[in-house]
Amino acid sequence: MDQIKYPILTEKTIGLLEKNQYSFNVDINSNKTEIKKWIELFFKVQVVSINSHRLPKKKKRVGIVKGYAVQYKRMIIKLKSGYSIPLFSSK
Repeated sequence: MDQIKYPILTEKTIGLLEKNQYSFNVDINSNKTEIKKWIELFFKVQVVSINSHRLPKKKKRVGIVKGYAVQYKRMIIKLKSGYSIPLFSSK
């Protein structure tokens, strides 16, 4: 489960929740079939489709050292109707 980093909650992705689509940042080396397997096993849902894209690099600077921030791949996962993923804990 280390490949799935965290869910993305922005104004745009909250709008996608109404269409039963969820957005996650995942490890840059993971692929769609691995993520589909993990989502179906961990959340016990059925995945209809997965779209993925890489986010653009962001430059970071610490003193005189220049570099780039850690890069992730973003997956948009569409679930079969009737299924959902709990994004907030019920505690």
